[in-house]
Amino acid sequence: MASSVARIFARRFHVSARRNALSQFNMPAMSPTMTEGGIASWKKKEGETFSAGDVLLEIETDKATIDVEAQDDGILAKIIAQDGAKNVAIGSVIAIVGEEGDDVSGAAEMAEKAASQAPRAEEKAPRASESSPPPPPTSEPSRSAPKEESKADLPTGDRIFASPIAKKIALERGIPLGQLKGSGPSGRIVREDVEKYKPTSSTSTTATTSQAPAADLPDFVDTPVTNMRRTIGARLTQSKQELPHYYLTVDIDMGKVMKLREVFNKTLAEKGAKLSVNDFIVKATACALADVPEANSAWLGEVIRTYKKADISVAVATPSGLITPIVKDAGAKGLATISAETKALAKKARDGKLAPSEYQGGTFTISNLGMYDISHFTAIINPPQSCILAIGSTQAVLVPAPEEERGFKTAQMMKATLSSDHRTVDGAVGARWLSAFKGYLENPLTFML
Repeated sequence: MASSVARIFARRFHVSARRNALSQFNMPAMSPTMTEGGIASWKKKEGETFSAGDVLLEIETDKATIDVEAQDDGILAKIIAQDGAKNVAIGSVIAIVGEEGDDVSGAAEMAEKAASQAPRAEEKAPRASESSPPPPPTSEPSRSAPKEESKADLPTGDRIFASPIAKKIALERGIPLGQLKGSGPSGRIVREDVEKYKPTSSTSTTATTSQAPAADLPDFVDTPVTNMRRTIGARLTQSKQELPHYYLTVDIDMGKVMKLREVFNKTLAEKGAKLSVNDFIVKATACALADVPEANSAWLGEVIRTYKKADISVAVATPSGLITPIVKDAGAKGLATISAETKALAKKARDGKLAPSEYQGGTFTISNLGMYDISHFTAIINPPQSCILAIGSTQAVLVPAPEEERGFKTAQMMKATLSSDHRTVDGAVGARWLSAFKGYLENPLTFML
């Protein structure tokens, strides 16, 4: 009898524990600088079980799409942030999870509670307009017209209560806030009100009669800004505005590189490998950084950090924006290894599968537009790095050659432009680095020394 009672109590305790075993699954930070991200897609459905190591979902960061793996076995009880959700703050609840066999009937209620507690971007804005007392009544007689009609014919000087984001969207889309009915607290106009606005025929007629006819706008398509594109824009704008850029350009004879590449590729053809001109450029960059380490540095505010190894960031164009995967310690690697790593990283970048460790922490960047037949350009520094190298195309150019009977010859010339941060790299240092870089490419056998 005692053992039966013990088993009953044990079962009740176990059931009670499982009922309360549901827990919140928060938006993880995939990098130290990440503050928000997007839900690319869930790989598990609601009610589906998962094991440790299974991919639960894909998160869109400012640089790539990253798989999030389960740390333990469990069940996905409820999804809060659906596929395609944008600007999800780090630490916010995106799902409810539990253990297999748990009672998940309370998952929906738990999800609603978590969603209601999540601070909205619009609610975070200070509400001075709500906390301040309403404007004193005027001497005009009270209007008996309906509320919606008074908003449509809003007199000049009346105040419109709207959130900052609602005002911004309305300004961009040309939506008159006075014709909207707010669904927020105290009639405040919020983002959803602006996005749901549809002009009526009377509104368009009134606008036509009250305003001078404007020229027809050309056809256009609005593309939503991705997290990656937003971050690129913010970082490059900051770099161009805050960093004292200067530029140095040099012409390099690539004739010997072309011949050596042809010889190497004949040998590597049996292994299915092939070297590119960019592989030689990466190697020459690393060797030049070893000769002039001041260029392999970063401005950190109170100190200038000089790196001992050359971790070369190689710019790769992807459908969602530019990303710079890193060939680490390139100076210690041969051309074949650099070639294989660069190709593998470029593929992962275009597929959006780079891990944060593969694109964060480079010490020097190369941007090569030679394959697009661009002869010369200047690039924007990727802070906190001190330099970025812009590579143009290799072109046949007539150059003086006193040793030739004709007095000239055709040379394969390439322009390389170094953008440097003057806080860390003085002009003379930049010139020394470019001279070393040019020397290695014009005499590529020095790679082997």
